[in-house]
Amino acid sequence: MEEKFDLSLILACYNEGPIFKDSVGQIFSVLDQSNFSYEVIFIDDHSGDKTREKIKEIIKENPRKRLRAFYHRRNKGRGRTVTEGFLKARGKVVGFIDVDLEIPADYLPRFVNAVFAGNDVATAFRIYDFNLRSLPRWLASKGYRWLRKLLLEDDFQDTESGYKFFNHRKILKVLKKCHHSGWFWDTEVMIRSAEAGLKVKEIPVVFIKNPAKESTVRLLPDSWNYLVNLWRFRKREK
Repeated sequence: MEEKFDLSLILACYNEGPIFKDSVGQIFSVLDQSNFSYEVIFIDDHSGDKTREKIKEIIKENPRKRLRAFYHRRNKGRGRTVTEGFLKARGKVVGFIDVDLEIPADYLPRFVNAVFAGNDVATAFRIYDFNLRSLPRWLASKGYRWLRKLLLEDDFQDTESGYKFFNHRKILKVLKKCHHSGWFWDTEVMIRSAEAGLKVKEIPVVFIKNPAKESTVRLLPDSWNYLVNLWRFRKREK
């Protein structure tokens, strides 16, 4: 693998709607003010809106940036999409963030620098800007954390945040043991990283609900799915 950049940022896209171009603009602004050489890899996971067209517009509008895009013919899930991006990346550090920027883009340099400082993994530990709109997400996150610690006995504060950065060479070995294609991949990659002895730094961040994005959290069914995935993972490891 030839590493050509300091950072490869993966943007896994799915029905990003009206927030997309503004979010990408904020990401570019932060990265352009940093000292990192970087590439951005867009992977559209078969969106049903105009996300694909917007990706093409962004690439056309920014011919001097190192941008690549890939488009799925069917929905493959978050885990498989991010993994694909990591395998295609050419950076010394690889990472992904949620496009809605509920964890702001301003944190990007802190996470990349944490990996360059000797950590193998830098991941966000979310602190909620508490309000009624964020209540379902807060409850789901707290409940999941309790279940995860009960069943897996790990020491992480937050395995599910969509803001993770890795030493590229080291995470490639871990990815071979990660098999979940959906949202549980976030937990799986953190548990596998710990099992592999990777040095993990959790960085506290403020999580701010984006008012332009409708919450996708379904408290009861999502909590049940989390429990099922945790139980299956635990049983598989025994």
